Amino acid sequence: MARTITGSLTAGDHRFAIVAARFNELFVDRLIQGAVDGLTRHGVDDDAIDIVRVPGSLEIPITVQRLADQGGHSAIICLGVVIRGATVHFEHVADGAANGIAQIALTHDIPVINGLIAAETLEQAMERSGTKLGNKGFDAAMAAIEMANLLEQL
Repeated sequence: MARTITGSLTAGDHRFAIVAARFNELFVDRLIQGAVDGLTRHGVDDDAIDIVRVPGSLEIPITVQRLADQGGHSAIICLGVVIRGATVHFEHVADGAANGIAQIALTHDIPVINGLIAAETLEQAMERSGTKLGNKGFDAAMAAIEMANLLEQL
């Protein structure tokens, strides 16, 4: 039988960083609450969570890169909300932030969880930040815990 390796949802002595945009703060604050709730429910102490606020989603990757360079975190959770407007700016911001986040995860050997919401409407942003579709911040926290444990095993 093949051996299966998975990460657990037990926090252990892991430390986590949350990098969150202030733009669309109404939604992002709810994502932060969901992420912190998910981390603490799974045994992470409050003092093992660092929250770093940045102006917008495009500032997330450089901040994550600095945190990854410094070390000290088992995983970094990225939270932001980009809502489509009347111009193509939406695509530039969402794609730029997502690509930067992915690049850092690959080059720094640390789980960097993309918890960004790219929504077509205000209603979609609301649904994904704590109403009928759950809280994507909580989901990102679960992925961070699992990936920190999985990479520790590998």
